[in-house]
Amino acid sequence: MAKKDKKKDDKPRGLPNFVNRKAFRNYHVLEKFEAGISLAGQEVKSIRAGGLNLRDSYARIVKGEVILIDMHISPYKFATIDPLPPRRPRRLLLNKSEIRKIRKAIEEKGFTIIPLKVYFKKHLVKVELGICKGKREHEKRHVIAKRDSDMDKERALRERE
Repeated sequence: MAKKDKKKDDKPRGLPNFVNRKAFRNYHVLEKFEAGISLAGQEVKSIRAGGLNLRDSYARIVKGEVILIDMHISPYKFATIDPLPPRRPRRLLLNKSEIRKIRKAIEEKGFTIIPLKVYFKKHLVKVELGICKGKREHEKRHVIAKRDSDMDKERALRERE
């Protein structure tokens, strides 16, 4: 049997990416940061198995550290030690200069830090944070109407061809 050539830029298969779709619907994302996250081994295994939920999670700066709050990681069912609480606060790993930038940005009224995506980079779990400002109800309706009109235009173009 011939061996299959593996390219260096091939992404490993089966590693889940978690996207916080609600964040893009409810917030304007102004700036993005990539952060590492401090996890226990059983939490990483649970994330690999697909047991992560980003809904309603956010981050805060506490004593010079960025803490991720309300991210739900299901307990790993094959863990041999006592399971950790699913919604415990988790420390994010950022440089001091990045923390200063984030602190300066969120000091303005109406800005918050929202996790947009959790993914694997090689063997590490990374979190993409966004500095976000909440959308008002009429802005959400405008975005939906624009998306619908764009889909109608594309559909008309396809039918025309």
